[in-house]
Formats: sequence, structure tokens, C-alpha cells
Amino acid sequence: MGRKKKSKKGNEPEPEQLTKAPHSFVVKRGRIGHNCSQLMMDFRKLMEPFTASDLKVKKKSVIKDYVSVAGLLNVTHLVVFTQTPKAVYMRVARLPQGPTLTYKVVDYSLSRDVISSLRKPLIYSTLHQLSPLLVMNGFSGGEQLELKLSTSMWRNMFPSIDVNRVNLNSIRRCLLLNYNEESRLMDVRHYAIRVKPVGLSKTVKKLITTKKIPDLGKFKSVEEVVSKEDLFTESEGEGDDVDESRQVVLPQTISSRGNVVNEKSAVRLVEIGPRMTLELIKVEEGLMNGEVMYHSLIKKTKKEVKEMNQKRQQKLRLKLSRKRQQEENVRRKQKMRSKRQSINHGNEAGSSLQ
Repeated sequence: MGRKKKSKKGNEPEPEQLTKAPHSFVVKRGRIGHNCSQLMMDFRKLMEPFTASDLKVKKKSVIKDYVSVAGLLNVTHLVVFTQTPKAVYMRVARLPQGPTLTYKVVDYSLSRDVISSLRKPLIYSTLHQLSPLLVMNGFSGGEQLELKLSTSMWRNMFPSIDVNRVNLNSIRRCLLLNYNEESRLMDVRHYAIRVKPVGLSKTVKKLITTKKIPDLGKFKSVEEVVSKEDLFTESEGEGDDVDESRQVVLPQTISSRGNVVNEKSAVRLVEIGPRMTLELIKVEEGLMNGEVMYHSLIKKTKKEVKEMNQKRQQKLRLKLSRKRQQEENVRRKQKMRSKRQSINHGNEAGSSLQ
């Protein structure tokens, strides 16, 4: 996360493409339940690799603590989970000055629950070493300010992708955001991408893709092995590869077995969680404070908004005035202290001469 790594030649900074990539902190505030805490950890996993995966959240930690170190670590976004007796909330803020979007988590499922419901999950150790591909649906139709801010916020949370230069091996996950204009809810889905070759017999495809080769000693020739259709048992989603809407011609060679450039392969998405349904409640101009630009529950007239802004400005001026007064008191005390010290030194010098 923007920190220098040691090498044989000494301390060398990280590559520019890493330092310029969006980084994030995912934390909690206040007391939250066990499930909400696990949801926070699942969201950290989703945001990898450009997030602080092992960040320890202390009870005394405040937002200013994270903001103060964000610049050193190239952190651009802060995600905060909170919980009340009624609901779970997720705040997404742009560092260091905002804006801040507050979402109500209407419904969610943890990653462990999503994976346990699958018959054949897709999880491996290097799955989260590369950032996910962001796919947004339903965000382009509306002209509302809150929708534009939400679109911009989520787009900037992940590295941009150049379609003409992207390496297909670097795309292993997909984050889908689907906005329903009627219900004003946003569905968050997280998938792993699986690519399989098509146009091959079931036995040949299994022999190419499987890691465990069955016992072939009872067969007399290769032709007999290839013609054997029940050599492998049927697995979940076996017939999905036949669907032509899932098939693409690969412009590049993919590291997974059997997928060759300029040949057809079937693309499948395997959900790995977490799964969330979010409702945008509030948009604030600043970092966790400032002018409320949008609120789904409270509507105010222009006069009320003007009065609130005046009160906020008055409060801010009072705060700055107190700060200046405190700084002036500190300088005055330091001046008096140094004056007393100089007088004491003079007295000591006079007594030594006597």
C-alpha cells in the first residue's frame, strides 16, 4: 500500500502503477455484532489486494487517525461499517476531504454462506491477488446528483482497465453492481471467473482440465479412452458450456488448462460473496460531515437548508476562534516561561560571581 519494499539494491519505491492505484481502509466504528464484523472482513477480502487486510481497529481509533496516515500509504477511500439496533450501515468516503455516501445494508449474506450453498465452489489461494473487474448496470439512466456521485465513487475505488492492453490472466474476479431505479436499491455481487474450453468431448475436456487423472490401465488404446463417455461423473453446471451466449473466442492465451488463443471457450461466473443489497440514505459534501447534498428520508426547504448552512458556518467560525485563542495562550505561556528561565539564569550567574 504505497510503502517501500526492501530489495538487494536497497530501499526501492513501489512501481507507479501500484502507487497510483486506489487503496482503501475498511474499518468499523462503535460496537457491532459478530455477523457485521464478519461482513466487514469479507468486504476487505473483496477489496484486495489494494487494501489493509490485517488492519487492527482499536476502540480509541477515530477517523482522524486513518486520515493522518492515508497520504503516506496512498489510501484514497475509507469504508466504515456501523450497526444500530435497527440496521447495519456502510459509509464510503473519499479521502481526505469527501464526499461521503451512507448506505443502509438492507440485506446481506456472508461469503461462507454463499460458498457453502454451492455444490462446486471456485476458491484458490491466488484468487484475490489481483483486483476485480467492476461491472455496473443501471447507473447510466438517471440524472440525479446522488446517482452520479455513487457511480463516480465506486468507479474510483478500483483500478481502471485499458480494454486494448489488458491481460486476460489478470482478470480472475468480477464485482457486479446492479441499480434498480424503481426500488432505489443496489445489489452487490462478487464472482470468480472460470473459463473452460468448448468443442471437445466430455472425456477429452476432463483429461485436459482435471488435476486428478483416473486409472487408464484397463484401456487398450487412446481411441478407447476418448470414446468412453462415462469415464467421469457429471458435475454441477456441466451442460452450461453448450450455451452459445457463454462462449467467446479468446484473443489471448489463458493460463488455465485447455484454453487456447483464437479458440472458443465458455465463461462462467461462480459467486464467492459477500452478497449485499444497499440503499443510499445520505450524501455529505465533506468527510463524514458537511452539507447534506441528498437525504432519502428527510426533505428540507431551501430556507431550512440556508439556515442549517449558516449555523454550520457559525459553528465552524467559533471552532476556529477557539483554536486561535488556544494557540495564543500557548505562545503567551511559552514566552512567560522562557522569560522566567532567563531571569533565573541571571540570578544564578550573579550569585556565582559573589
